[in-house]
Amino acid sequence: MIRISSQQIFSGGINRLQELNASLNNTQQQISTGKRVNKPSDDPVAAARILKLDQELSRVQTYQRNVDLADNRLKQEESALESSIDVIQRIRELTVQAGNGSLSANDRRSISSELEERLGQLANIANTRDASGEYIFSGFQGSVKAFEQDPSGSWVYQGDEGQRVLEIDDGVTVPISDNGKDIFVRVPAAITGEHSTVITPAASISGVSLVNEADLAAEYPNSFPDDITVEVGVGGNIIATDSQGDVLTNVNPATYQSGEPFTVAGVEVTLKDVVPGAGDVFTLKINEKQSVFGTIENLISGLNNIDKSSPGGQAEYDDLIANSLINLDNAQETIILKQTELGGRMNAVESTKTFLEDSSVYTNEIRSQLQDVDYAEAISNLSFQSFVLQAAQQSFAQVSRLSLFDRL
Repeated sequence: MIRISSQQIFSGGINRLQELNASLNNTQQQISTGKRVNKPSDDPVAAARILKLDQELSRVQTYQRNVDLADNRLKQEESALESSIDVIQRIRELTVQAGNGSLSANDRRSISSELEERLGQLANIANTRDASGEYIFSGFQGSVKAFEQDPSGSWVYQGDEGQRVLEIDDGVTVPISDNGKDIFVRVPAAITGEHSTVITPAASISGVSLVNEADLAAEYPNSFPDDITVEVGVGGNIIATDSQGDVLTNVNPATYQSGEPFTVAGVEVTLKDVVPGAGDVFTLKINEKQSVFGTIENLISGLNNIDKSSPGGQAEYDDLIANSLINLDNAQETIILKQTELGGRMNAVESTKTFLEDSSVYTNEIRSQLQDVDYAEAISNLSFQSFVLQAAQQSFAQVSRLSLFDRL
């Protein structure tokens, strides 16, 4: 026979009531918070998985912020480059207009005035700043103005050659900036010529232009030389030598005639009033770089200062216009190539953004399945638990009144 004391009856009843009340409170908390798992003890396995999913969501959110930052920076740079192309295109139109032989000196000065305004506008674009106030074309030196005027008034690059990158996913980085030196300064320049060793002051060089790039590339398949020197020998033969000291044979015609053009490795040149064998040396600048600001500054200076009526003035002016047009076209091409590169980066950012959004949605769905409460089930459980608790309370009340004195 098992004897059950009154103390055991009371203790067992109270413990059962406490268990039922705890279950009821837990269900009420689930309904009020909307979460099935409010503490690890509710479901240890689910709680561990929810913690990992929370860490994944935090990682995704961090990368999403980086993606938004990268997207904004790249779009701002794209807009700045688009604006710079518009300005350079207007400058090119003015340059073509300046090449009109019927323009007066006042007309040229008027064009020069607008060119100065456009030059300042281009400098402002190159000094674009982002939302945090940093100059986007200064490389790593975001607090330094990208372009400043030196004491002579020329626009000079002040930043470095750094390129900022940002991680937008695990192991995925994207450049979010470009330095102004690569975009606005290192622009391939038109081939020019100069009278480098002057023996005969009246001798001149003009009409220098690349007329057959294939011939130049065939002569130098790997890289173009820095320069080519041209002399006229005693017998009138044209002697061309590159910066490595190699004599070029691709000269046509090979005999000098004053004022008549000839080609050297695809580069057309016109020499005038040269005394054969005198020792005059002319240098062709083949592989030069020209800042777009320098191109515009030289154009403005030439429009204001070249006297077309002086000996050689018209040829100098014509060369200025021709070379300026080539340099402006090269500047536009450099910027367009950078825009193409930017487009590739922006596509990568957009793809990563879509991937992160999908990952966030998928992770949230799994997390919701583990953590979110099923209200229909919870409310049903609450009703049942309330009923059981009420029945247990009534039963305990009846049992707690049992006593021998009630039978007397």
